[in-house]
Amino acid sequence: MSTTEHDVIIAGCGPTGAMLAAELRLHNVRVLVLERDTEPTSFVRIVGLHIRSLEVLAMRGLLERVRERGRQRPPGAYFAAIDKPAPAGLDSAHAYLLGIHQPVIVQLLEDHAIAAGAHVRHGCAVTGLEQDDDGVTVELAGGERLRSRFLVGCDGARSTVRKLLGVGFPGEPSRTATLMGELASDLPPEQIAAGVAEARRVDQRFSVGPAGPGLYRVVVPAAEVSDPPTLEHFRRQLRAFAGTDFGVHSPRWLSRFGDATRLAERYRTGRVLLAGDAAHIHPPIGGQGLNLGLQDAFNLGWKLAAQVGGWAPETLLDTYETERRPVAEEVLDNTRAQTELLSAEPGAQAVRRLLVELMGFDVVNRHLLEKITAIGVRYDFGPGPALLGRRLPDVALKQGSLYDVTHRGRGLLLDRTERLTVAGWADRVDHLADPTAAVDAPCLLLRPDGHVAWIGDDQRDLDAHLARWFGPRSAITPGSEEVITPGG
Repeated sequence: MSTTEHDVIIAGCGPTGAMLAAELRLHNVRVLVLERDTEPTSFVRIVGLHIRSLEVLAMRGLLERVRERGRQRPPGAYFAAIDKPAPAGLDSAHAYLLGIHQPVIVQLLEDHAIAAGAHVRHGCAVTGLEQDDDGVTVELAGGERLRSRFLVGCDGARSTVRKLLGVGFPGEPSRTATLMGELASDLPPEQIAAGVAEARRVDQRFSVGPAGPGLYRVVVPAAEVSDPPTLEHFRRQLRAFAGTDFGVHSPRWLSRFGDATRLAERYRTGRVLLAGDAAHIHPPIGGQGLNLGLQDAFNLGWKLAAQVGGWAPETLLDTYETERRPVAEEVLDNTRAQTELLSAEPGAQAVRRLLVELMGFDVVNRHLLEKITAIGVRYDFGPGPALLGRRLPDVALKQGSLYDVTHRGRGLLLDRTERLTVAGWADRVDHLADPTAAVDAPCLLLRPDGHVAWIGDDQRDLDAHLARWFGPRSAITPGSEEVITPGG
């Protein structure tokens, strides 16, 4: 057995695994990421980063370098592709969709993790694991054995880690297939638009939309098609649904996906955890999959780091599953609903027409958009104000904004009274005293993932919540607490 020791081994260096590695490195956790593939994927489909994922990137100082590689679009038309504009006044400084090529976001996040000190090894497939009270032994395809305190499976829908654990993955198998790709066409855009409008009268799953000069993103239902699909498969299905193949040629990428929907029975078995597609899969409608995985990592990272660091409250790591699994359940349900609304059956189309009417009401449209973009997520922290358990937007401070002071991944006391303290927890929690902060509360305690853990102005009550989320008080020299100056 190798004598190499790691605090955490992560199987899979996709967006979820890379994000988790970077979050762990913020707390000096020794991280090794094992990626099965030796080369980056040539699959270049565009993925959409929704509002909450953009906020997550902003909280770690990553958003600008990601945004310059993507293309912004106004939010809206997310739910079952119903064409409704986003409601006014969305509660976010990042209220847009960012389209970006998947290999680009994967590489950016991997580079970020490596820069933070994570070790990444490509061409390393996990084939076995054993765990005991002290850690996990991971076996690789070549027979090498590695040891770590924890293992996290971020290795996708066919997760080897999940299978080795024997964790069930119940749900519904794929019933329908859909082709998706980017292909060129020399036809006039207005001719393509007219053909698409006619085809969508029959089936809402069908779409051909611009993806660049002379380039179109094609989504078309399919019968069973072998993997990988070919250009001829696309031409055949386009002719079947639209009566024309729109003269498509020169594909940039072609893919096929099904509508399987599954959720892991549990997210943790001892010292092994699951995140991202290893824990949940669903149809890509609404573009929530990558976003859900990033947000899993953001929730798990600081909790696992606290466990490694020895300051985690007893049940903290368990809150990863109790918080994130219900979120995944809701995503699975909304994709099931959206899939039904895309059916060409008369009953489904009648329900769709009714929902189009209901989305004319701002409260309905807002609720569905907040669900898709994850800014409506509220964790159950017990009774309290409506903001408790929700993420705090990037609010204005005296100088700058909130997310500018969250790059270190620590807890944060946002103190408008200027009289509270985090003494005893200053090694884990920052203190920002700013009476001008744009929040409707005297003080807020934020977890490292930006969710509001406490609201109030009483020091004793604050201390109890600091202990709940950040463990026991540590010895601290009076006057040594660092108070952050906004903009400093």
